[in-house]
Amino acid sequence: MISVQNLTKRFGETVALDNLSFDVAEGQLFGLIGPDGAGKTTTMRVISTAMLPTSGRVTVAKLDVTREPEAVKALIGYMPQRFALYPDLTVIENLNFFADVFGSPRPEREKLIARLLGFARLTEFQTRRAHNLSGGMQKKLALAATLMHRPRVLLLDEPTTGVDPVSRREFWDLLTEIHLQGVTIVICTPYLDEAERCTRVGLMSRGELIACDAPDKLRANIAATVMEAQSAQALTARKLIEKSAGVLGVSAHGDFLRLFLDRPDRQSELESLWSAAGIRVENLRVVKPRLEDAFVLILQDTVNSKQ
Repeated sequence: MISVQNLTKRFGETVALDNLSFDVAEGQLFGLIGPDGAGKTTTMRVISTAMLPTSGRVTVAKLDVTREPEAVKALIGYMPQRFALYPDLTVIENLNFFADVFGSPRPEREKLIARLLGFARLTEFQTRRAHNLSGGMQKKLALAATLMHRPRVLLLDEPTTGVDPVSRREFWDLLTEIHLQGVTIVICTPYLDEAERCTRVGLMSRGELIACDAPDKLRANIAATVMEAQSAQALTARKLIEKSAGVLGVSAHGDFLRLFLDRPDRQSELESLWSAAGIRVENLRVVKPRLEDAFVLILQDTVNSKQ
């Protein structure tokens, strides 16, 4: 459904996207994750026809986004990071406005708007001005407006940033319903628990795609043993071993330590170091890797390979 081939985007001397390539199959839920400045938003803007690429080719349903932008726009719904609807209009006024923009036939409009209001759980708030909605409600209104022309592809740029956990869960319930209807979804998210819900995930860093696969495969393929432990001196314990042989990474979170080791038999060496320093560390054990672990290690390997 979406094909990105050798996509490069420059802003003067700055390379925002560097020879980016990936495909999204029809009906897939594809996630783009990465730190700020990785190029996620630029990628979404090029796919949505809002921005021209410097080089490379992007197609949506085999339509070139540069040569056939109007045809592509008819197929996609794009929800940017910031709330882009009219704050002084009510919920129903915003939806009617976008129905006009998308050319929604008037005989079908009332039923479609009623369905979207119910779908977004906004029926009882339809006369409220958009700027008086909560952050979560604004996100759901923006999603409803994006769906006004029944797009085959939905592009969502960090749609749940800045909303509370309950609203985030409700938004993902809506996305699941849309996905089950066969809509292709591409979502940028800073939340790795959201990325776990995706069919496939692309990890981005400095304009490059550094890995792309199903979340479970990314977790399974990391070249490290992940361990956890507890210690009242977690910070001191971390500093003591962080440069030891075989320690690929270590972090302290309160009383918890999370370690990345090149092989599991390093455990006895670390325990000896802590014991010699009089640091008590308990419950050192191997745990299943998370997607966050995969991202950190892949990013670390990418940085090291370029040095």
